[in-house]
Amino acid sequence: MTNESTIQPFAPGDIFVGATLLNNPDDDHAGPGRIIQYDADFNEKGVLWTEGTTHLVGGLKFGPDGNLWAFDSNAHAVLRISPEGKQLPEIKFADRSFSHVNFAADGTVLMGEHLVGDGSTFPEWMGKIEDMGTELTKIPGEDVFGHGHIFRFTMDGELVKEYQNEVHGGMTGFLGCTTASLADDGKTMMYSSETGGRMMQYDLEADQQLADFVTYGPREGMVFIARYLPDGSVLMIKAVSRTEFVLEHLSADAESLRTYELPGPGWAMIEPSNDAGTWFLTNFFSGDIATLDLESGQIDVKANVGVERSLAGIAQYAG
Repeated sequence: MTNESTIQPFAPGDIFVGATLLNNPDDDHAGPGRIIQYDADFNEKGVLWTEGTTHLVGGLKFGPDGNLWAFDSNAHAVLRISPEGKQLPEIKFADRSFSHVNFAADGTVLMGEHLVGDGSTFPEWMGKIEDMGTELTKIPGEDVFGHGHIFRFTMDGELVKEYQNEVHGGMTGFLGCTTASLADDGKTMMYSSETGGRMMQYDLEADQQLADFVTYGPREGMVFIARYLPDGSVLMIKAVSRTEFVLEHLSADAESLRTYELPGPGWAMIEPSNDAGTWFLTNFFSGDIATLDLESGQIDVKANVGVERSLAGIAQYAG
């Protein structure tokens, strides 16, 4: 039976979530790509079943072109969905594991390569992992999954620049540039290799690596994602232990301003809502979607996508 898309034309306030239906017993990241559409009160309005995807669909973000952008890093697919709810013809930016996008003021797009290496390098305490749970795609003509680089393209897919930025590898060793946030100056990219100990920075204008925004030693903490606030401060999700996750509000100089305790493990994404004082939080483990009021610290779980280890992106339509 073919899954039928019921997505509706976008209305201001609509919330979109990447939640692939994981139904492949041989690959825990594989299944029909799905983007769920909610109204502003988290009432489900429709579903888009994506074309040309094989694994997790995530990295959702609205572009200046009005389209919703999303990614399947394993299928090397960059998706664009119009406000009419139609998946647009694919632009093949490159056969790379892109998983997110930032839009520069000059009209170019900056995308991060999710994977690095060939999967053979793991921390000594983990040993060699023979079965990663999912079949990762290598770059055509190369014996690696990726290089973890940041790329700049024109909106129609012409390569402008491939940056030689460093990555950490994360806990498993093959995670590259998994999330990134562009500063308002358009020059500084803050990015992570999720589950690693570094929140890294790169000067795009000078084309050089900067000192890490924060660095944690082994077992001191793992970073997942950071997002700039308009005042230059930063919100960052960090795992203090396997069961304790926190959201830290840090100054532009990485000084701790406030710590929000998150309800359990698995919180991996934070994205802005249309309300400047409210942010979305998503839990990869449970599929929970929550809102955070920055001033009060109140966290409210609003919805659950019904699939564990699938929730990989969230964005709200401004209109």
